Amino acid sequence: MNNAFMQQAIQRAVENVRSGQGGPFGAVVVKDGRVIAVGANSVTTANDPTAHAEMNAIREACRVLGTFQLNGCDIYTSCEPCPMCLGAIYWARPDRVFFAATASDAAAAGFDDSFIYDELKLAQEDRKIPLEPMMREAGLEPFREWTNKNDRVNY
Repeated sequence: MNNAFMQQAIQRAVENVRSGQGGPFGAVVVKDGRVIAVGANSVTTANDPTAHAEMNAIREACRVLGTFQLNGCDIYTSCEPCPMCLGAIYWARPDRVFFAATASDAAAAGFDDSFIYDELKLAQEDRKIPLEPMMREAGLEPFREWTNKNDRVNY
């Protein structure tokens, strides 16, 4: 845990708001005591709903390190990660995540993700955006190909 890294994530979020580049979120990825990547929210400027600070920082850190996992890294984020970022964090496998503001603080500022958690508890057909299965047998073919591939990179 390092206050300077968290301060950098928070400062990145503040600068992002002041510059008009996106929402009030910043993230820093650290490995071996040095910053590998910094990210800020760019959803509205990139027209990309996945361009959250943590997502941008994870993408950049993986590019810099030349890997798809962040083992040995810590992520410092100005706010508790949303469900999408939390999923990406688990896939990236950093050692730890530190956050400053909470999800409740974000909700009070108009960034409320609680509806997503509520939706995940519902049956697929009861969700606001229904998930409807189709062509399962055909959809299994890529998995058969993957299973039979001798040079696959497991993750």
